[in-house]
Amino acid sequence: MSDTNYAVIYDLHSHTTASDGLLTPETLVHRAVEMRVGTLAITDHDTTAAIPAAREEISRSGLALNLIPGVEISTVWENHEIHIVGLNIDIAHPAMRDFLAQQTQRRQARGRLIAERLEKAHIPGAWEGALRLANGGAVTRGHFARFLVECGKAATMADVFKKYLARGKTGYVPPQWCTIEQAIDVIHHSGGKAVLAHPGRYDLSAKWLKRLVAHFADHHGDAMEVAQCQQSPNERTPTGDACASASFMGIAWI
Repeated sequence: MSDTNYAVIYDLHSHTTASDGLLTPETLVHRAVEMRVGTLAITDHDTTAAIPAAREEISRSGLALNLIPGVEISTVWENHEIHIVGLNIDIAHPAMRDFLAQQTQRRQARGRLIAERLEKAHIPGAWEGALRLANGGAVTRGHFARFLVECGKAATMADVFKKYLARGKTGYVPPQWCTIEQAIDVIHHSGGKAVLAHPGRYDLSAKWLKRLVAHFADHHGDAMEVAQCQQSPNERTPTGDACASASFMGIAWI
């Protein structure tokens, strides 16, 4: 069977070692081509640091891959951390660069507070461990989770979040992120489209999910993710219904 018989595959949500991904930008673009992805968006948490390296590797290796510059912006809405993906943004736009610099400061401050809380719970070295695992990238809660698994405090990262990092637990620090409307605004100012990321992950009732989608729509969001490979079919129905009710373009994240 020739390659022309394959449909073009789009991956519009991916992370690298610039945030909490496990692959470097260079490795990721090669992996995408191996998986027959034709269009890839790199959307690291609150940073676009991976984009230049990915572009350079695509050019150097002559890869048949269309790269969409993106970012996943952390926001707070009704005491919930909500992520907004920006697709096809201008990473050099002054508004976006200044905005992400502020997000980095917020992330660093939160990370240090998480480490302090873990220290008080007799888990020393969490900040240094998270920094080591981030390897120059943005420190995320995922890095703290990996550190705690290394230390034998839990068997899996999911267990770490349940035991230490979830709301009300020892290492939980309330986020101080920007608002959804601020994220949408900076994405639009930098020429991109704003996408509500993985709404099924926020542990919202159907009623609150509709409120979130309505709020996102009221502030001129463009699209939302409606399906992920980790979801069962019945879990996709509420997000699909919410997407349709808001007349959004739906994105299946496979």
